[in-house]
Amino acid sequence: MPARASYDYTVVRVVPRVEREEFLNAGVILFSKARRFLAARVGINEARLRALAPSVDVDLVCRHLEAIRRVCEGDAEAGPIARLSLRERFQWLAAPRSTIIQMSPVHGGICEDPAARLEELFQQLVG
Repeated sequence: MPARASYDYTVVRVVPRVEREEFLNAGVILFSKARRFLAARVGINEARLRALAPSVDVDLVCRHLEAIRRVCEGDAEAGPIARLSLRERFQWLAAPRSTIIQMSPVHGGICEDPAARLEELFQQLVG
């Protein structure tokens, strides 16, 4: 039986009109120090987003979500944040902000397979 390891995760939220505080879950970022794992699963339901904010620039939102995934992967073209350690990248991504892309509070858990847990969380919270 594989060893279980702790992980932290945050839910990526799209907040098209920050002053209204309405949001749509659009991804999950999961970090496990013990497994040296950091990844994001992102995706947006365009119809729901347009229902929430008809004038939102969906392409821009998708580019920002994709940037999160690329930073997690350490993509050299994703800028200097992508070159930080896994923990530093997660902390930077999970930090509170008041922009169209926001993160939930950080939650934790224990799992055997962080990649599988990321997919489960994405399906539960975004899917």
